[in-house]
Amino acid sequence: MESLLNTISKSFVMRSFPGESQEIKNEEPEFVACKKCKRRSLKRNWIDNYYVCPNCGKYRSISASYRMSLIFDSGIYKEFNAHIKAADPMKFPDYAKKLEEKKKETGLEEAALSAVGKIGGYKTVVIALDSRFFMGSMSSVVGEKVTRAIEYATKKKLPLIIFSASGGARMQEGIYSLMQMAKTSAAIAEFHAAGGLYISYLTHPTTGGVTASFASLGDITLAEPGALIGFAGPRVIEQTIHKKLPHGFQKSEYLEAHGFVDKIVPRSEMRETLIQLLRLHVK
Repeated sequence: MESLLNTISKSFVMRSFPGESQEIKNEEPEFVACKKCKRRSLKRNWIDNYYVCPNCGKYRSISASYRMSLIFDSGIYKEFNAHIKAADPMKFPDYAKKLEEKKKETGLEEAALSAVGKIGGYKTVVIALDSRFFMGSMSSVVGEKVTRAIEYATKKKLPLIIFSASGGARMQEGIYSLMQMAKTSAAIAEFHAAGGLYISYLTHPTTGGVTASFASLGDITLAEPGALIGFAGPRVIEQTIHKKLPHGFQKSEYLEAHGFVDKIVPRSEMRETLIQLLRLHVK
């Protein structure tokens, strides 16, 4: 593990978020329509509102890099393990081609971004899953990047924040993907044993193997409003048990009311909430 951590420490890449256009693309019209309420608002209003619909409050997905820029001081952070690229361990039909398409579309090598930087002056390790890349699903490489970041936080005695946004385990990698549940959970267990603070931040959607592993193991669990959080989706559950589920089942508000989520935090309050928690718990 020592040699692995030495490798990680040498793989930092300094990053700062280049601009806002990655979230609402330049080619989009000046007025952008909400997918939920269908009402249009000025592109500038979406940007000023952190990509939350100014009319109905529906959250639009944001990239991992933009989320990092919102929480780190001055939007500056050091990315590590950026060189680890997506793999095709099972030679699944057309998977390699789809990976290349996603890389070109998103500019990412995989669905996880890991970084270290300061949040309110507190040095912190942050991992963010990006739903634009295969719905943020957990591949063997995503599991490896998450595990290495956790191990780095353990070694350096730094607090850890993970933003989950995932459709679950990546089916194109079969058992290699499912193995990441145990690997990431074991890394979190070692982190807890070393006395580290882990804040799990759940965004839409957080489902499947990610929910059943590291996303559910936080010391403090936060969530964005309206996020779908669960293992199997509500339609699958209803078809299995042949019963209608309660209204809002698996939404973050329902889970907060039933004790699974500690606090629902609007995106506009995300950074300040994290600073307050770090101030309370980090020496």
